[in-house]
Amino acid sequence: MITVEFNNVTKAYPLYHHFAMGIKSLLLHPSKILSIFKSARYVAIEDVSFSINKGETVGFIGRNGAGKSTSLALIAGVLAPTKGTITVKGRVASMLELGGGFHPELTGRENIRMNASLLGLRKKEINKKLDQIIEFSELGDFIDEPIRIYSSGMLAKLGFSVISQVDPDILIIDEVLSVGDGPFQEKCLKVIEGFKKKGVTILIVSHDMNTIKKICDKVVWIENHKLRKFGNTETIVNDYLKFVN
Repeated sequence: MITVEFNNVTKAYPLYHHFAMGIKSLLLHPSKILSIFKSARYVAIEDVSFSINKGETVGFIGRNGAGKSTSLALIAGVLAPTKGTITVKGRVASMLELGGGFHPELTGRENIRMNASLLGLRKKEINKKLDQIIEFSELGDFIDEPIRIYSSGMLAKLGFSVISQVDPDILIIDEVLSVGDGPFQEKCLKVIEGFKKKGVTILIVSHDMNTIKKICDKVVWIENHKLRKFGNTETIVNDYLKFVN
């Protein structure tokens, strides 16, 4: 059963500094309005199509700025496509950026409650799982400090600790595993393996090709904002490594 499907998806953003220049040009040359609007945008992904089946673990690879994170944000519903259609079936839990869904002035404990609520856990569930989440985070006394003083590694631990206790149909993780320390990364991989066994569809962005090879069934390779290849992990990762080297 298809869980996630992109059908000719394009996501573009307006470039406002060009748009401001365009207004001036428009006043002087109104016949140029069409070309101004066409050029005054940044295309993050263009005409991308693929489908992911329920229970598959799929890695998104490509160089910085290629459009990987944009693709995951579209799946998570944080962004809407400019063109094309996206189908997502099931409850989505996502960790798209460090500190995403957290408030810097609240403590780690307070942010756990808020973030878990945003991910769909009820108050009763949060109370039941709070001690497990805190233990998983390994933050010790820092759990009652405002997260504005947290390092990137501590934010990764806090975010993933909440993810570890939710029950999604689709799990989206963007570059989080590259931030924590080695032992914590291994613990996160075990959680991901647990989700895999439960049949959760997992989508992950990573520049660590060893991790991609270890946990992914398929790979989406996005290059220069377009789909370069989609399919077998081993084959595509090897092709990608040859390309970047």
